Amino acid sequence: MASTDGLVPITRTFLASYYDKYPFTPLSDDVSRISSEICSVAADLHKDLPLTEGERLLVHEAECQPPHKIDENMWKNREQIEEILFLLESSHLPKALQQHSTVEDAELASLLGRLKDKLQNTLKILESFQSRNSEYIFNTVMTYMPQDFRGTLIRQQRERSERNKQAEIDALVNSGGSIHDRYALLWKQQMERRRQLAQLGSATGVYKTLVKYLVGVPQVLLDFIQQINDDQGPMEEQRQRYGPPLYRLTTMVLNIRLFLSLSWGRFESSKLQRHQISILEEAVNVYSSEFERFVKFIGEVFANSPFFITADESGAVEARKNDDYKEISVPAGKTYEVSLTVESINSYIAWDFSLGQGKMNMDIGFSVECTNPLGQKTLILPYRRYESDQGNFCTCMAGNYKFIWDNSYSAFFKKVLRYKVDCIPPVVEPVRSATEVEG
Repeated sequence: MASTDGLVPITRTFLASYYDKYPFTPLSDDVSRISSEICSVAADLHKDLPLTEGERLLVHEAECQPPHKIDENMWKNREQIEEILFLLESSHLPKALQQHSTVEDAELASLLGRLKDKLQNTLKILESFQSRNSEYIFNTVMTYMPQDFRGTLIRQQRERSERNKQAEIDALVNSGGSIHDRYALLWKQQMERRRQLAQLGSATGVYKTLVKYLVGVPQVLLDFIQQINDDQGPMEEQRQRYGPPLYRLTTMVLNIRLFLSLSWGRFESSKLQRHQISILEEAVNVYSSEFERFVKFIGEVFANSPFFITADESGAVEARKNDDYKEISVPAGKTYEVSLTVESINSYIAWDFSLGQGKMNMDIGFSVECTNPLGQKTLILPYRRYESDQGNFCTCMAGNYKFIWDNSYSAFFKKVLRYKVDCIPPVVEPVRSATEVEG
């Protein structure tokens, strides 16, 4: 059993500091543009023909704000990808596309096959991420459990619970349940797992009897699993930080599914136009690329995030909240820049930075340059590689001062940079009145 001596559960403040090292590169501008375009063409499809009850539900879902939870949005994206794959099955295509009635129909059917392959790959990546993440969390928790019959009992309880959940899903599918029905059940089961974690932490429910025998189970572990998923608990920082781009992708895939559903329902009377096909193709390509990038990124964040920290670390993070230092991860092959606009000479500029611990954080290039109002550049501090540095200078010109941390020479390793840059304007002596001078 791993020791938890001196450890406390991660806090929201600590996670904020940790996530500072993992900034997510914003989604491509194409996401907003194409989401708007596919939403517009979907609206055109139901402008002249009344919606069915099922179509009204799809329109309503596409117009609603996605839920404010990372994992729920992951499940929502997985559901919508499966719904789109269902629509792209050859047996569910409009008859004209199944029969390749025209050359155009044959070309469209071929394109839809390629889009289907792309989305199947995206689905595999998402399923793999969810499976790995679930096992990682459970196995990490179990490393802090006593490695005797008590830990065995908890593993057996989980395995029995998972078998029962799979049996529920199989029964639903065999009875003709829809994809939506299956995912509604999957999410309900996910909430049940979360409830059981809270029960384990508070020694209630199915774990009430078991926890009586958990002498030696660290209280810090019970505290962690009881509070980790609270609405305003540590994970709220994750939802605030990384939720918005995921929510936009959820809306995008909902609109792709809506467009296809409406198109198939009206295909006999109104075949897809060339510009609509182009929008669909671009939407699937951009969605798959950006969603896979997000899943890969968030997987790295989750894999490196600790569950517990020392009390000293927790206190240090709290103390650093107001010290004006920032932490950033500079990717391999990239630079990071900070700009200060200085409007007068004799301003005082100072900097201080250091790299995170570890053999991958050996050094980073650093230089300072100034661009005056005429666009002319002056090198203030020549390029050099540092482990850490602090310095200052008095400005001799107005302009834009750029601080550049350069990791472009590193092919594989990112650098964790903690820095502070300050600009103190010149001190202006107050103008004394004639009376004060005479006095």
